[in-house]
Amino acid sequence: MPEGHTLHALARDLDAAYRGTQPTATSPQGRFAAGAALLSGRTFLQATSWGKHLFVEFDGDAWLHVHLGLIGKFSIDEREYAAQVPVVGQVRLRLETDEHVADLRGPNLCAVITPEQVEAVTNRLGPDPLRPEPDPDLAWRRISRSGKSIAELLMDQSVLAGVGNVYRCEVLFRKRVDPFRPGRELRRSTWDAIWLDLVDLLPLGVATGRIVTLEEQVEQVRAKLASGAADRLTERHSYVYKREGEPCLVCGSRIRTRVVGGRNLFWCGRCQRRR
Repeated sequence: MPEGHTLHALARDLDAAYRGTQPTATSPQGRFAAGAALLSGRTFLQATSWGKHLFVEFDGDAWLHVHLGLIGKFSIDEREYAAQVPVVGQVRLRLETDEHVADLRGPNLCAVITPEQVEAVTNRLGPDPLRPEPDPDLAWRRISRSGKSIAELLMDQSVLAGVGNVYRCEVLFRKRVDPFRPGRELRRSTWDAIWLDLVDLLPLGVATGRIVTLEEQVEQVRAKLASGAADRLTERHSYVYKREGEPCLVCGSRIRTRVVGGRNLFWCGRCQRRR
């Protein structure tokens, strides 16, 4: 499932392509014909994201709400933002002007909603590290009262919005946190370190189109960003994610895996010992 950096980049590029225009909205597939008719010809005001949710505001208090789910794809002029899973399907929604065409395929959710419904959705979500002025204290209050493991809590979008399985595994490793430690046993300083790492790493994902967590690669991307020359990465390397049975890059122990929160958690039993 696309993580928060993907949705943030998608909102940014939709905004750049369509803000202030009146795109024609259609549903070539037919399943969103009524919704497309409501949006067609309205002025595109802004696109934003919160966690894994995309919101597009049109004039007349009409909002497009999209959740890509596991297989959804949204392309702008053939550039796709989505999971790594191939998608077979017709176009649910097309936004078209003389300059740009954006096609949405296979989303988990595609709906026209009201401002009140937008607020209801966002009120259920935890802070998003990519949004302006997020509130990490809100997430900490929920974590510090919970008996669930920190690995489960990081995947709970009502606790923290936009973090998926890759960032979960990698950040817990980077901070040497035992993934099975209950939230109520976590130190506040440990949560602060996790939060600041996410605030640091997620923008690199937006800039490169990839989840960047290896420290050497992080430093390279930072240097490129500072020079204004950051490129989209074509490969992703990780400390633990999808490296089951391989040696840990730090200590040499074998990387372990277990289903936690509905997804395969990867961790190093030696580097992330309970402390």
